[in-house]
Amino acid sequence: MAGPFSDVEQTIFAAKEVLSEDYQPDQILERDEEIDDYRYALQDVLFGRTPQNVMLYGKAGLGKTAVTKYMMEALQSEVKERPDADELHVHERNCNGKTVYTVVRNLVNELLPDSASDFPKRGLGTGDAFEELYTQLDRLGGTHLIVFDEIDHLDNVGTLLYELPRARSIGHITNSKVGVIGISNNYTFRQSLSPKVKDTLMETEISFSPYNASELRTILTERAEQAFVDDVCDESAIAKAAAIAAKDRGNARQAIDLLRVGGEVAKRHGDTYIDDTHLTEAQELVQRGRLSNRIRDQTQHAQFLLETVAYLEQRGKTPTRSKEIKTQYEEIAESHAADPLTTLKSIQNHLSDLHMLGFLHRNGQNHGEGGGRYYEYGLDLDPEIILDIRREIEEEPS
Repeated sequence: MAGPFSDVEQTIFAAKEVLSEDYQPDQILERDEEIDDYRYALQDVLFGRTPQNVMLYGKAGLGKTAVTKYMMEALQSEVKERPDADELHVHERNCNGKTVYTVVRNLVNELLPDSASDFPKRGLGTGDAFEELYTQLDRLGGTHLIVFDEIDHLDNVGTLLYELPRARSIGHITNSKVGVIGISNNYTFRQSLSPKVKDTLMETEISFSPYNASELRTILTERAEQAFVDDVCDESAIAKAAAIAAKDRGNARQAIDLLRVGGEVAKRHGDTYIDDTHLTEAQELVQRGRLSNRIRDQTQHAQFLLETVAYLEQRGKTPTRSKEIKTQYEEIAESHAADPLTTLKSIQNHLSDLHMLGFLHRNGQNHGEGGGRYYEYGLDLDPEIILDIRREIEEEPS
């Protein structure tokens, strides 16, 4: 008896994983200048010298992490062929939502011998964690490149960037060398650092600019050749995905997602090729998925307010003032068995945040001394989509 998957065939995708977010290409395209800057910054490692510190800046999806992995692998391979180079150790840590203590503790536990007990989660301070880290670095010796992804999300990051770069110069370590590589989505991250941290870091800065449509087409063409069965992906699909992503954020990840979803759309329709018409439908699906993630990232009450404005938009009652929104919001919150925010100021703060994030549009009104000044809010998105996503969120098991 045939099963539900018995008729599934490889008609569109040959290697779908090539279009996944965690795929690491063998060759990095359209980032030659950034790779050259990186190569220059790290070349001291080949001669047994202390590596420069490096900071990479650029929005998500511009290749910072992919280029870093590529460079680390290439450097580790080259070090083995260089007699003057010390043994190279690469450590990678994502800093999102972490504290300095957590990050340093995790590094210590990575370096500890298998026979040793883990460094404790609590009971000791950040200074204790750094002291143990220096002990383990010197025990192993060699050169250590420590990659901190999303470093701009790290609490008290100045402590980390002040301690590690000067550890050798002030005698905390003597048998090893350390280089810091920070990856940040925030172009202004360096401005938040104190002067003493900047002076200690003395890093090479590498900025990743958005891809243009031509660069994205090059990247997508290479991925499509691997991901799809021969002669399945029309050039018009690649051009459409590149144009959409270039116009939006210049994001390679977005362009690759569009191409993958376009293939899924074609497969679902039973088509044996992918063209720009499939990308039009894929664009709607990808945008909806991105919007869903953005809404899920908001606080519970911000979501309630977004839902409230969507209902008012449906009923033709926008733009409207925060006072009117507050009344409807209280009913929405109570319908979800939640206690609503009690002050108008807290409502206005959430509405202002939603406006800055692009969910709402806001118009200032000035009715003179008698009427005063105030804002009116409306939804900047399709209310049906907002309400559908909110229903999906509420129906998910807690």
